[in-house]
Amino acid sequence: MTLPGNRPRWLTFDCYGTLIQWDEGLLAAMDRILSAKGGDIDQPAFIATYDRHEHALEEERPHRSFGDVSAIALERAMGEFGLAFTPDDAEILTSSIGRMPPFPEVVETLGRLKAAGFRLAIISNTDDAIIAGNVAQLGGHVDRVITAEQAGAYKPTTQIFHHAWKELGIGMNDLVHICASPHLDLAAARRLGFRTVWVDRGTGRKPLSDYSADAVVPDLEKVPGVLAAAGWI
Repeated sequence: MTLPGNRPRWLTFDCYGTLIQWDEGLLAAMDRILSAKGGDIDQPAFIATYDRHEHALEEERPHRSFGDVSAIALERAMGEFGLAFTPDDAEILTSSIGRMPPFPEVVETLGRLKAAGFRLAIISNTDDAIIAGNVAQLGGHVDRVITAEQAGAYKPTTQIFHHAWKELGIGMNDLVHICASPHLDLAAARRLGFRTVWVDRGTGRKPLSDYSADAVVPDLEKVPGVLAAAGWI
């Protein structure tokens, strides 16, 4: 697949699952929380329940910080499983997020993209304080970080993307967005029409039935090749 249009000035990225090992880190954090509760808990079912509450809370108004969203979602999920919740459980989760590492190929690839003349930004459903620990692990290659906290809205709403583009001083055609989440980032692209590269890391996340990314890669290392095929590197 060849990316359409002119060479973008900016490459924007989803953070968790695209650059940062979200699934692996979430499993480890939930294992730490749930193991302290005792009993035989179906961890995948628990995480699915947590995700359901998290996404529902992100759609509610007024806007809540991601710290509050994750704490409330965790408390509600634990309630469904008959587990006692404490504020320490929420602290384990949020502190674990900021320590989640990048995928092995990410830092080197970001360096290659920066050296090729692209500016790099993250657009993420999180808070500034939480993502700071992740960004610190990205080799200093990221020029801007736009969060749901700054925008007052979460993906897949159009609000966070319009806020990001305003902050970056660009139009929709001045970027390509690189992401791993079909139901957050690609859903927004379907609505707004910006160019996308889907990083399908084989997690089982399904593509949208009525939308196809402009390019699909298995990891970030393949992104420079896609940009080169478009004549941009």
